[in-house]
Amino acid sequence: MTAPEPVSPLLVARAQLGDLRALDALLATVQAPLFRHLAAALGDEHAAEDALQEVLFTISRRLGTLREPQWFRAWAYRIANRTAMRHARRLRRAPEAVDPLDLAELPVDLPEPDFDPELVSSLVASIDTLPPASRVVLRLHYLDGLTQPEIAEALEISVGTVKSRLAYGLAALRRQMRAIR
Repeated sequence: MTAPEPVSPLLVARAQLGDLRALDALLATVQAPLFRHLAAALGDEHAAEDALQEVLFTISRRLGTLREPQWFRAWAYRIANRTAMRHARRLRRAPEAVDPLDLAELPVDLPEPDFDPELVSSLVASIDTLPPASRVVLRLHYLDGLTQPEIAEALEISVGTVKSRLAYGLAALRRQMRAIR
């Protein structure tokens, strides 16, 4: 999987100054990844569509408050995480029950793989068994292409915590994959 293109701080700055085409382009860069993230978090594509509209509206309305344009993606994911929690409560789910990494339900548009599809499906199934904290960090890093500092900003945790969750999740995946072989 290729990492998403980074969002240009210049594009963010132009959108902050009121350039509507820049705002449209900016929202287009995060719309699909945020939808996948929300769909996984809420477990319901219809709820994810509603939440995405709220997230995009919030981003548009509050973009002027973003002080560091290079943190746009992390800031957008933070808004999405908070919106998902509110929507989960509305769906009468406990916030702890929100599984932000239900990969079985996650629509991922990938190019044809150059590797064994059976191995990939067993890897996805293995990720599903990880604790939620590791699952969400692995998803944000490897599927959504966020850097460790961006993940820390989005989840409001330290970079050290991101690193430890990545390390724990990857070690658990390695153990599971060795057991499968």
